[in-house]
Parts: sequence; structure tokens; C-alpha cells
Amino acid sequence: MYKAVRARLCALVCRVRAARSDGGMVTSEYAMGIVAAVAFAVVLYKVVTSGAVSEELQDIVKRALDAPM
Repeated sequence: MYKAVRARLCALVCRVRAARSDGGMVTSEYAMGIVAAVAFAVVLYKVVTSGAVSEELQDIVKRALDAPM
């Protein structure tokens, strides 16, 4: 019985190690992810600070604050 339990435990440990071996990103993938996130943030900032979008956002906030309760 001890051998069977040990064999099952060994198989479980091997499966866990195999699943964890490729679970994360390497440094270059982190760098590319950061570059993509920054690029997206810059585009979003430019869109939100543009004239038309800024006016619409201000209008939405004004209407929300002026709503009757």
C-alpha cells in the first residue's frame, strides 16, 4: 500500500511541476507588456483630453450634478 501511495504522490508532484514550469512570463515578455500598456495609456490619454471628448465628459458630469433628487 505504501508503494501505491508513494507512486500516486510522485505522479501528482510531477504533474504540478510540469504545469508550473511555463506558467509565467520572461523578462522580455514583461517588457513588451509594459510597452503595450504604456502605448494604450498614451492613446487613451490623447482621446480623453481631446476637445470633443473633454466637452462631452464635462457635459455628462454637469448633467449628473444638476439632476433633481
